[in-house]
Amino acid sequence: MPDLPVIPVICGPTGSGKTAVSLEFARDRAIEVVSADSRQVYRYLNIGTAKPPGDEQGIAPVHCIDLIEPGQRYSAYQYLADAEASIRAIFEHQHLPVVVGGTGLYIQALIEGVVAMDDPDPSLRERLEAEMEELGAARMHARLSEIDPREASRIHPNNRVRVIRALEICEATGICKSELLESGGYRKLKYEFETYCLLPPREAVYRAIEARVDRMMAEGLLKELQALVEAGRGEAIRRSRVIGYAELLDVLERNVPVDEAVAAIKQNTRRFAKRQITWFRNQLEGRFFADSAALLRELLKDYPK
Repeated sequence: MPDLPVIPVICGPTGSGKTAVSLEFARDRAIEVVSADSRQVYRYLNIGTAKPPGDEQGIAPVHCIDLIEPGQRYSAYQYLADAEASIRAIFEHQHLPVVVGGTGLYIQALIEGVVAMDDPDPSLRERLEAEMEELGAARMHARLSEIDPREASRIHPNNRVRVIRALEICEATGICKSELLESGGYRKLKYEFETYCLLPPREAVYRAIEARVDRMMAEGLLKELQALVEAGRGEAIRRSRVIGYAELLDVLERNVPVDEAVAAIKQNTRRFAKRQITWFRNQLEGRFFADSAALLRELLKDYPK
């Protein structure tokens, strides 16, 4: 779609400040946000997922939130379909879609496409990454050339991320990526994306997480959950395993002290952010920024009014 602008993707770990950047970028611009957050797809879970409130959505309408009930399964393949519909509608409004989020699987689906299969096996990806470190990019690309020469011809030998992804698809499905593309089993959007990844120093992210959890508690996270439990949604929320809600359910159902649960939320969120940082550094191709001001300047330069 050469007549459409490249879609910016603002990503980074939880607590990095990407949402604030997107709101500042949206001021005085015809922008609509496509969320790439696997927690915000759940209805009712608002405070603990940092879902944008109504006033922020007034600055930039937000898509791909409130899609499913707590406890329901939702795959990257489903996300891609929902995101595609949102992007198409935004372009029809003659607005610019801006993807904002920290779920690497969703961002990867948007940029690279996704196979119509169950969620990937983390151990398979870990093994391929270890082999890449041991054998090097050239030998892994050569392996891909033997298995799927057409896909290998489209990938630069030094592009480790795409080589690993193509090998992962072959091993997980038993079918080469090039064959899946022809059969329709591999879905890829016909849009171009430019990725801006916000990766502040880890300690800064951790401090932001501590402050965010305290703010969520002050905003009534426990009361929000209490109302959902009284409405009969407690077990579904537990199955969703969303950080913040899972720990506070123990307060309501198992008499765990609130301060102990809050400490667990902070610890689990820090661990989650650490995994996100590792993923973005190892799996994402794009531009990386240590602070939000630098990222915003680059966005404003690339997308002037």
